[in-house]
Amino acid sequence: MAPRHPLGPDELIAELAARAPQAGVNAGAWPGLTVYKFTSPAGPAWREVRSLLVYLVAQGREAVTIDSETYVFDPFQYLVLGSRVQIEAEILEASAGRPFLSFVLQIDPGLVRQMSGSMLERRETAWPSGQPAAFPVQRACASVLDQELLWAVLRFLRATGTGMDRRVLAPLYLREMIYRMLQGEQYARLLALAAAESSSSPVPAVIDYVRGHLAEPLTVSDMADLASLSPSAFAHLFRDVTGRSPYQLLKEMRLDRARELLADGSLTVTRISKEVGYASVSHFISEFRGRFGMTPRSYRDSHAPPRELDTQRAAHAARPRSRAGMGNTSAGTGYPQR
Repeated sequence: MAPRHPLGPDELIAELAARAPQAGVNAGAWPGLTVYKFTSPAGPAWREVRSLLVYLVAQGREAVTIDSETYVFDPFQYLVLGSRVQIEAEILEASAGRPFLSFVLQIDPGLVRQMSGSMLERRETAWPSGQPAAFPVQRACASVLDQELLWAVLRFLRATGTGMDRRVLAPLYLREMIYRMLQGEQYARLLALAAAESSSSPVPAVIDYVRGHLAEPLTVSDMADLASLSPSAFAHLFRDVTGRSPYQLLKEMRLDRARELLADGSLTVTRISKEVGYASVSHFISEFRGRFGMTPRSYRDSHAPPRELDTQRAAHAARPRSRAGMGNTSAGTGYPQR
């Protein structure tokens, strides 16, 4: 029998190597994703962490210094870091034949909190008092990449290319990555950092407001006003926190909500386009097709429950019928008796 998950460390190394054509910093194919490659020892070099992120080493060794404490990371170890942290990184092991490979991925703290809310047993164990900020958290801690998290990371990276996988699967695998980390030893640290990010940044509050007002014609200036920032400063902060521009995230939220309404099947495409803030139905259809690879009507037909067909059958059964040519009918059925 074939293995359940034919994925392993070699596949992750190959995946990162393919995404790092040059030594140094390589922009990833996903907002907030960066791949690092070094073919020889290097450093130390200072870096500033500006958002909640997960950092994973796949090949080579690296020393990271935070607040005078040095942590050495071996292959297939990861850590979680919050914003406003200065780190000093030094590449200890790297060669042309076995280059150092790692990646950094920014994480939305709101998504962490949302997912932790679905893990009540784990959350209550982590925070008996209900206040994550009171829990003592280390500045850094290296954790071993377990098999389940490795599979989630690989699936996410492979889904971040172009096409439908990027639009549909990559966000799901990103959520799985966060879920796996919340199941591991970094869960308390991840929750505390997400809570700190949410309390110190106006971005999560703006996102919550937008989620509840998708039908309104919101602009970046409107969102910036909610955060008491200029549009340019807000856009810069927003991208640092979420890895996306405000407009990108607003569009994603509108289309994701539209997909939920279409799957419910009770509203027309025209009504749904208005419910999620589109003044033009044709514009809505175009953007929905661009994100999900099919028109809203096609999505509804393939995902919604068969309510329309049931309604048509009920109406047909209730329609008055002439006895001529129908034969005798049983009471209330509208169908011929045998």
